[in-house]
Amino acid sequence: MEKDILRDIIANKRVEVERQKEAVSLRTLLSLGGDRMERPTRSMREALAASPYGIIAEFKRKSPSKGWLCPKASVADIVPAYEAGGASACSVLTDGKFFGGALGDLWKVRHLTGLPLLRKDFIIDTYQLFQAKVMGADAVLLIAAALAPDECHTLADTAHGLGLEVLLEIHSEEELDYADESIDMLGVNNRNLGTFHTDVENSFRLAERLRGLAPLLVSESGISRPDTIRRLREAGFRGFLIGETFMKTGDPGKTLTDFIGGLP
Repeated sequence: MEKDILRDIIANKRVEVERQKEAVSLRTLLSLGGDRMERPTRSMREALAASPYGIIAEFKRKSPSKGWLCPKASVADIVPAYEAGGASACSVLTDGKFFGGALGDLWKVRHLTGLPLLRKDFIIDTYQLFQAKVMGADAVLLIAAALAPDECHTLADTAHGLGLEVLLEIHSEEELDYADESIDMLGVNNRNLGTFHTDVENSFRLAERLRGLAPLLVSESGISRPDTIRRLREAGFRGFLIGETFMKTGDPGKTLTDFIGGLP
């Protein structure tokens, strides 16, 4: 039987979130968060729409399929270099077991950059949205494959109530029904979250069905060449989430700078 990595991640996430809620109740989280709940957020959608590049540079140390990319990666070394190199936004992976991240990374990043920040995790509970707000996120990722439609809509509504934008991630045409007026950005993941096989052509296959939709379109994963950005922009995409291409090198910031320098 083929291994389903997403199923394993979600099973672990349910246990993890319950433990977090037991350790720090929502009331305590909001009390500790204090005025952080009132802070203004930056629009990732507007930043991507206004940028000639639209790159969401991702900070991640590890991948379930590739293992450790950069185990000792420091946000203080990488994120300011991402901003200086021309990133339009920054994605911070906060899952620990499978991606080597932590909520603390998000809080550190918030103090290092003025870029819009995406909390990238496997969000299944509204508690995680309050965490995201308190720790400095401007937007959150919701994954259609991990949620029932009603769960997705509830999470999106709660996120908006907190002033957070929503990037909805789909992988197939069947998940288009998840996209409605509550979605700010629609991401096509070129990586199958069950097998973690990556094929950037997935974005091009879905592009025709996405034309005319209100959300700003984002292509995620598997982008390793500047020319791919050009083709994706022609297909209607305005955001490009790239992590592994940068993080697997010794100098993610310089790799981003060189990548943008190669854009047509």
